[in-house]
Amino acid sequence: MSTTSLIAERIPIATPITKSGPLTPEDRDRYSRQILFSPIGERGQRSLAAAHVAIVGCGATGSASASLLARAGVGALTLIDRDFVEFSNLQRQVLFDEADASDALPKAEAARRKIALFNSSVRVEARIADLVPANIEELLTASDIVLDATDNFETRYLLNDFAVQQGKPWIYAAAVGAYAATMNVLPLDPGTTTYNPTACLACIFPKPPSGPVETCDTAGILSTAVNLAASIQVTEALKFLTGQPELMRRSLLSFDLWTNDRSEIPAGHPDPLCAVCGAREFTHLAGENRPHITLCGRNSVQIHEHNRPVDLAAMRSRLVMHGTVRANDLLLRFERPPHTLTLFADGRAIIQGTTDPAVARSLYARYIGS
Repeated sequence: MSTTSLIAERIPIATPITKSGPLTPEDRDRYSRQILFSPIGERGQRSLAAAHVAIVGCGATGSASASLLARAGVGALTLIDRDFVEFSNLQRQVLFDEADASDALPKAEAARRKIALFNSSVRVEARIADLVPANIEELLTASDIVLDATDNFETRYLLNDFAVQQGKPWIYAAAVGAYAATMNVLPLDPGTTTYNPTACLACIFPKPPSGPVETCDTAGILSTAVNLAASIQVTEALKFLTGQPELMRRSLLSFDLWTNDRSEIPAGHPDPLCAVCGAREFTHLAGENRPHITLCGRNSVQIHEHNRPVDLAAMRSRLVMHGTVRANDLLLRFERPPHTLTLFADGRAIIQGTTDPAVARSLYARYIGS
C-alpha cells in the first residue's frame, strides 16, 4: 500500500523551530553531510539545534533513538527510564558497555554519559523514573515531540492520553523477535494549524492487548529489528522538527525482517468514535486501574507507588545482614536468593525472581517498609 494514498490532502509546512543566529563553523563541519541533504539544509540544522525531544525508555529502541538524535544535532534530550543496565542488554542496547552493566548503572544516566562523549553540545537530562500520571506533565511538557521506547502498553496508553490532551506529537515504536513497528501520532492542537491530526493509538487499538503478549524474554529479539524501528522513528521525528509534517507517514507500519512480511494500517484521520481523541476520556491519565508492570526480559515486578526519598546508605547498613548488597549513589541492589531487589532513590523498586505482585509487595514491605 502506498503511504502517499493515506494522506488525504497536502498539509502546509510547519514553521520550524529556529535557532537564533547562524551555525558556527564547528557546527557546519560536524553536520556537513546532513546539511548537504537538501530537505534539511542549514535552516533545518538550526531548527534541530533548537529542538527538545523526550524519549520514554532508554533500553534497546530508546538508546538507539537517543544516539541517532544526538548525532543529528538535536539540541536537548530528556531521557526517562526506570531501569538499570545488565549484561543481557549489551546484545542490542547500543549506548551501554560492560562497565555500565558491572556497576548496574541506571540506563538514563549511562546514556547521558555516553552521549556526552560523542556530542557534548547536546543538553541531556537523565530522569531515573517511571512515567506515571503524577509526573508525566513535569517530564514531557517542555519537549516538542515525544518518542515512545517503552516495553509495556500501560505506559503507551498513558502517553497517548497525555499527548492527545496536550496536543503534543508522539511516535510509537516497538520491536520484538524480528518484528518492528512504528506509528506517528499527531493529535489535534487548537493552537496550531500546521498539520492535520492523525488517528491516535486508541483509534487503532481501543483497548490494550489482553492475555499473553510476546516480549523479548519469551520471543527473543534481534538488534537489527531494534535499529530498524529506531531509524524509522527518528527519521519521522526529524521531518517534524524541521517543519515538514506533511511528509510524515500516516499509517501503522510493521515489518518482519526474518520473513520479509510487511503491512500498513491506515491511520491518517482520527476516529470520531474514539474514546480518547473523540470523547476525550483520559482514563489512563487519571490513573484508573493502573497495574504493576512486569518488565521486558526478566522475571520481575516493579513496585512504583512509593514515591518517597530513600537514604540508600542507611538502607545498605540495614540490609547487609540479610543478604548481599551493592549500592552506589543512584540505586541499591539487595540479593537474597531466589529474589533480587533493586531500590532507587525515589523509593521505587524492581523485584526479580517473581511475577506475582503479592510476593513483590511482601518483599518490599519486609525489607524496605510499606
